[in-house]
Amino acid sequence: MKRRAGLTLTLGIVATAVLLHGCAPAYQRTYDEKTQQLEARERANQELEAQAHAQAQKYAAVVNFTMGKADLDADGQRELRWFVQQMQPYPQAMFDVQGFADSTGSEAKNAGLSQQRAEAVADYLASQGIDASRMVTKGFGTASPAASNVTSQGRRNNRRVEVTVR
Repeated sequence: MKRRAGLTLTLGIVATAVLLHGCAPAYQRTYDEKTQQLEARERANQELEAQAHAQAQKYAAVVNFTMGKADLDADGQRELRWFVQQMQPYPQAMFDVQGFADSTGSEAKNAGLSQQRAEAVADYLASQGIDASRMVTKGFGTASPAASNVTSQGRRNNRRVEVTVR
């Protein structure tokens, strides 16, 4: 009887080992399949995000300013409202808000003024629902002029803030 009980116990242990050994690959297959599904879903999401980012990058806003001022006028506000509307489908988009100045005045004054202009635009965008954490704001003074500072129209074009999708 002891021998029969020992044999039964041994057979039970062997059967359990065989069963567990057979289950491990099944568990592994299930795990691998789920992992592949999740990875495929993640790749698809990344592709959709890349497409949305490419679409969002098609939009930009440029706001011009009066000489020596950092106040948004009605045209600037209209341009920014339009931009905010275009960005509605892209809630993850990040923005560069870059301010510039013409060559009138000292470089130190223009550096500060270009920063004030960029901040005025960022503040307005925030008031229209764009989260401030999505914006990087920087003033560049007279660096990177859009036009020649020789003409009044060129100087006007240089007193600007550009809003672009990063």
